[in-house]
This record gives sequence, C-alpha cells and structure tokens, in this order.
Amino acid sequence: MTNHVPGSGVGRFGGDRARPGGFRHTPQTSMKVEFAQVSDCGRRDHNEDYCGYVLPETAVEARTHGWLFALADGVGGQAQGEVASRTAVETLLAGFREAKAGEPLEALLTSLIQKANTRVFEVALGAGRSGAGMATTVVACALRFDRAVVAHVGDSRCYLLRHGRATALTRDHTFASEQARLRLLTTKEAARASTRHLLSRSLGSELFAGVESSAHLVLAGDVLVLCSDGLHGAMEGPEIADIVRKNGDLRNAARHLVSLANERDGADNTTVQLIRILSVERVGTYRGLPYKLR
Repeated sequence: MTNHVPGSGVGRFGGDRARPGGFRHTPQTSMKVEFAQVSDCGRRDHNEDYCGYVLPETAVEARTHGWLFALADGVGGQAQGEVASRTAVETLLAGFREAKAGEPLEALLTSLIQKANTRVFEVALGAGRSGAGMATTVVACALRFDRAVVAHVGDSRCYLLRHGRATALTRDHTFASEQARLRLLTTKEAARASTRHLLSRSLGSELFAGVESSAHLVLAGDVLVLCSDGLHGAMEGPEIADIVRKNGDLRNAARHLVSLANERDGADNTTVQLIRILSVERVGTYRGLPYKLR
C-alpha cells in the first residue's frame, strides 16, 4: 500500500495505475478507481491543508482493506495548523495500513479518527504555548467492494457526484450550520452568517472528537469529491459537479477547481481530492461477512 501527500497527484488502480513519475501494472480487481488531488496555499504564505491516500497493491488487499482518501484543514494560523492537519492525516493512513483484514469500514474510520484526535491533542500539549489552539478538520473516505464510507469532523466536505448532480455526504460542523439545523437560521442566513466558519467540532481541541460517519452504495461513473472550505466556500456543489463533468481528466478538473477558487477568493488554502469509480464489485453480507452477488 502507498500514500501520497500535497501538492498534486493522479493515480488509477485496477489494471494500469498511473502515479506521478510512472505507470505500474497491478492485478485486476472488480472495483477500479482513478483519482487526482491538488493542494494550493492561495494568497497565504504557507499551506495548513494536508491530504493523502492509501491504495491496495493487490486484488486481495482491495477486498480485505480497500482504498482510503483523507483530507485535513489545519486550524489556528500561528498555532501550527499545518502540524495538526499533517498529524491527523498521517495517523489515519498508518492506522488504515495496519488494520485487520476485513474490518468493517465505518467502525474502523471512526476509531482511526478518534486515534488521530488523541494524537493531535498530545502534539498540541507537547508544543506548549505554541500549540495552544492547535486543531484541524478532517474528512476521510474509504472504499471497498461497492461501498463508500465517509467520516468527518469539522467543515471539510465530501460530495457524491452522480449523473451531473452533487449530493453532500457530510454536514458542516459549524455554529451557523448547527443553528440552521435547529431552525434558528434559514439556510441562506447560515451561508452569510459571521459564524459560518466558526467550528463547533474539530480534531485535537478536546480529548474526545464527535465523529460523524455514513455508508453509501457507489456506482460505476460516480465521482467522490473531498475538499477543504477553500473550495466549497468559493463555489456550490452544482458548479463543482459541472466542472468535473466538463473535464473528463480528473487532474485537469482538480486544477480547474483550485484555480477558480483562487481567482474568486484565494484568501484560504484550497485542497481537493477527486475519486472516480470505474467499476464496482457487487456484494451482500451474511453475519457480517461479504459474499459476491451474481
């Protein structure tokens, strides 16, 4: 299994897999995935976003472990937000690589994010005054067979693009979003509220993180989008879907999205991971074990 971190990357698994620097032939598996990722600091002098992935090296690993994509947006400016985001993602990637074969993805991601939260919390304590306020958002997506499991804390998002339409698979953990869910604000008011970027949950700010997770059936042709608020703050889901649809190459689509976000604002770091499902392996479960559907 391998991982890659920002600036940019592109890859494919399930046949020929392309990675920065070359191509590699891998054994066939019924689920095939291609992806691209781009991270840019915008007008800021450093990048507090961080992203990475774990890919299966064999068809067996695709069925026992699967794929993991993770993205984090560090919080705190001078309080080492980039340390928090990198620590969170690297903890997730390492834990996923070491996970037991066949471990249920939803429970696994929740556990790994809790472990990442503890690690960020410990790093902040160890940094003394410079670590005060250190925290990060995180969103992770694991793929296996015909399922995507998404888990997150904070306002980094995951969208599912299907037939040109965008569906948010996450909800922002911000005070404005919480007020909208309580109907104290309308959706439009929440989008303009001064608290729309103020996080109600983050990784590393407390000893326990309120992880939210969900599982989704994916189909061939679906595209999953993981992004920091530098992207979704500059454009809505339908526009993201339209840009991905018009750019058949995921690397071009990712670059276009980040470039457009910088043109419109650029005041924040912007990171995006695009994952296209090329084919899936339809399975059912019996007593917690998967079996192939005919």
